[in-house]
Amino acid sequence: MEIQLLIGSFVAILALVNPIQKIFIITSLQQQFSDRELRFLSTKSTLTALIILIFFLFLGHVVFNYVFHIQLYAFQVTSGVVLFYNGITGLQKGAFLQIDQNIKLSDLSAVPIAMPMIAGPATITAAVTFPAHYGKGITILAIILALAVNLLLMIFAKHIGRIFSKFNLMNALIRITGLIVATIGVQMVFNGITTFIGTLVK
Repeated sequence: MEIQLLIGSFVAILALVNPIQKIFIITSLQQQFSDRELRFLSTKSTLTALIILIFFLFLGHVVFNYVFHIQLYAFQVTSGVVLFYNGITGLQKGAFLQIDQNIKLSDLSAVPIAMPMIAGPATITAAVTFPAHYGKGITILAIILALAVNLLLMIFAKHIGRIFSKFNLMNALIRITGLIVATIGVQMVFNGITTFIGTLVK
């Protein structure tokens, strides 16, 4: 039973982290940074995202309810809108991220790679809500496993991207991923609205 919960939690978080999107991002940075710098970027951004997600897993409800007085459904709706916008951007422009040529690697690893690209609105929402269903231990393990898979794909993004380009799949996959991201955003909005309606019924 715990294995099934772990698999379910892992798959859901991995889908929200969206490692395919990170392949496109790392591939787009190859001309600006060396392979060593990109490995550093991938590792640092992953560790930063892990800290952010674990923080929200333990203190998310406190931050939302007592510090900012924000209900979770409001965060879900707002996160869904942001995710929808990111997805539409990828779908229309064929790119998820436009990078300033003068940006520093240290700045890039925290924002926007670690947050919101890895620890984005959807994954933060999952970190806050999943423990109620899956348990904290399973959710933490699922987050670690999902980020580990994401890190591996980021490290080998150059090779994976070369294969995609060889078969002319890069542009099509970016747009398909954008559509999926936008759809997840719409679903998050619906989930937030459903939760809000549920509070009114009570």
